[in-house]
Amino acid sequence: MTRSVCVITGSRAEYGLLSWLLREIRDDADLELRLIVTGAHLSPEFGETWRVIEEDGFAINAKVDLHLSGDAPPDIARSMSAALTGMAKALGEIKPDIAVVLGDRFEIFAAAQAAMLNRIPLAHIHGGELSEGAMDDAMRHAVTKMAHLHFVAAEPYRRRVIQLGETPERVFCVGAPGLDNIAYLDLLSRPELENAIGHKLGKRFLLVTYHPVTLMETSTAINELLATLDMFPDYNILITGVNADPGHKDIASRLKSYADGQPDRVSLRASLGQLRYLSAMKHAAAVIGNSSSGIIEAPAIKTPTVNIGERQSGRIRGATIIDCGESRNEIAAAVRKAVSHEFRETTQSAVHPYGTPGVAARIKAVLKDFPLEGILVKRFHDLPAAS
Repeated sequence: MTRSVCVITGSRAEYGLLSWLLREIRDDADLELRLIVTGAHLSPEFGETWRVIEEDGFAINAKVDLHLSGDAPPDIARSMSAALTGMAKALGEIKPDIAVVLGDRFEIFAAAQAAMLNRIPLAHIHGGELSEGAMDDAMRHAVTKMAHLHFVAAEPYRRRVIQLGETPERVFCVGAPGLDNIAYLDLLSRPELENAIGHKLGKRFLLVTYHPVTLMETSTAINELLATLDMFPDYNILITGVNADPGHKDIASRLKSYADGQPDRVSLRASLGQLRYLSAMKHAAAVIGNSSSGIIEAPAIKTPTVNIGERQSGRIRGATIIDCGESRNEIAAAVRKAVSHEFRETTQSAVHPYGTPGVAARIKAVLKDFPLEGILVKRFHDLPAAS
């Protein structure tokens, strides 16, 4: 008897991390893939990236529209309400044997709640991590407590999930799914990348991804970042779009104004997709911003990262990452270090802490074979008492 696995995706970045797992499930004769698409995928503002999913050959079983519009707390609350209602309906109709979510966004939190209410076992990818500058941190740990199987990216994260009371036998250290993209995608050459984005990148360029820091004020920080970029006129700038977190509209508006004012030097793309994004990361002089991709994928691809501010505080770091504050002087000093010949040399031999490729296959094997009978009943795992 085949086992049905329902994967839920709400953003371009998350789908890029899940795409190899989707292939693994789809191509296994003993599994049936079901797919729910929601969040920014369905929004014109964020590129309607559900179309990319279909172009990749995946059938979408349900679309849950969150009616994303404003980004103030009441707007996000309304979207979360729509996510919970829509996910409960979709999961109730699909009735998978197990559902799979990745990460920590509000629509994923709602999906986990809906699975719980439908009494559907839940598998969670990328649990146990910290991002102390964002409200995602709390939602990630809440999803952990609603999940029944856990796929973590590094051993310290496995220990943290167990610390949260999860049974060790249900927590699997598989590595970071983004490593599969780096290993298996045929990344574009520089001319191919320029042709794909329709923009010349010049002799050297910086790849910039900056998202809201949802527990802090970011209006000053984005101004400081843009002022810093003007301090490096010999570098072209490739900027990727902002995610759908609270506060994204202001950042997106400032990025667009900046790009519009320097069309020859600056290129802004709402969504690059994994192939173009990782290809850009490979050819960039440095990655700048506050995205988790600069912490996880960039070290594996041997590109220096300038990580700004507190959004990624708490994540395990490799030696290719330079942390800095949010002032233009601090960011500029970090960029100068990152693009220096000496630092770029060190990145080539640096070891990243997020495992090895083959992550999707390892996750699929557990989803396929782990016994589901009785899995909904969870026992709190207490740590041994200190001696």
